[in-house]
Amino acid sequence: MSLRVWRVGVIVAAGCVLGFAWNAFGGRGIALSGNAYIKPGEDVVEIDAPEAKKRLDHGALFLDARPVAFYAMGHIPGALPLPEDDFDRAFARLEPRLRNTLDIVVYCSGYGCEASHIVARKLREKAIPAAILHEGWPAWTDAGYPTRGGDQP
Repeated sequence: MSLRVWRVGVIVAAGCVLGFAWNAFGGRGIALSGNAYIKPGEDVVEIDAPEAKKRLDHGALFLDARPVAFYAMGHIPGALPLPEDDFDRAFARLEPRLRNTLDIVVYCSGYGCEASHIVARKLREKAIPAAILHEGWPAWTDAGYPTRGGDQP
């Protein structure tokens, strides 16, 4: 019985090794790392929470891509709401400030939230570059950085 289990384990391990090797060297493999929300060839800058905090301390403008209700529950101090679901109206209100800002960071709910990538993509289409806070709001709060509630930045 134990010999049979051992053989099954060896066969499964060999299959995994061969599968990963084929994926890596076969020329048509699937990317096993990276962000699924970043399209191939897209010029995107993702930053981690410590880099985002450093940018905030140096005057970067933060944009919250989550729905406005989430913004009111808590946001990064100084961040402005630019919800993905109401981008056009919010952008029209913020456009002059966005065009005069050199360092912009967009964040959303993290852990599978695509809103920050969509907002950053729409900003790039309007010739406004923006970095994306990797893992968004959870990364910021998990790092213990300051937050603010309410509808004021």
